[in-house]
Amino acid sequence: MSIAKRVQQWATFARTWHIYDCTWQNPFESAQLVKTHLMGLHKPIYHPMNDCGDHVVLINTKEIALPGDEWVKRVYFHHTGYPGGASWTLAWQLHDKDPTMVMKKAVYNSMRGNLQRRHTMQRLHLFADDQVPEEILSNVTNQIRTPRTVPQRLDHIDKETLENFPAIMDYPKDYVLR
Repeated sequence: MSIAKRVQQWATFARTWHIYDCTWQNPFESAQLVKTHLMGLHKPIYHPMNDCGDHVVLINTKEIALPGDEWVKRVYFHHTGYPGGASWTLAWQLHDKDPTMVMKKAVYNSMRGNLQRRHTMQRLHLFADDQVPEEILSNVTNQIRTPRTVPQRLDHIDKETLENFPAIMDYPKDYVLR
C-alpha cells in the first residue's frame, strides 16, 4: 500500500474535531448539520453499527435564535421516574437556567433513539460563549459552515463606512426624522 493511500485511509478513520458557531442560528436546523458530523454520516465508511463519528465543539450557544414565538411556545418535558415527578419547562426558562441545554436537546432529539445515541453525545462539546479551553481548541481542524449568515450590527460598523454608504434619498435640511 502506498504512503498516499495509507494517509488517506488514516484520515478516513481518524476522529477529527469540528467547530460550529451557533450565533443567530436555528438550533433545530443546526442540529441536523451537527448530527451528520457526530455520527459520521459525512464519511464514506459510515454504517449504522459503526462508531466512526467526529468531535463537534459548539460555541456561542447562548445566542441561538428560535423562529417565531418558539421561546414561549416550545415546552421541554422531564420526568423523575417517581409518581408526580413530571415537569414541563418553557424554552426561555431552560435557556436561562443553562444556555447550552436547548442546543444539546436539539442535537439529542435529532438522532435516532438507539443504544449509541448517549455514547455519541459524549463527543459533543458545548460552550455558552466563545471561551473554549486551549486543549480543546488545539484539536479543532475544521469549521462547519452555518446555514444562516449573521448580520452585522449598526453600532459595530465604523463611522467612515456609514458616512460613505450611498443614500437612497436626500432629506431637506429642515426635515425632522421620527
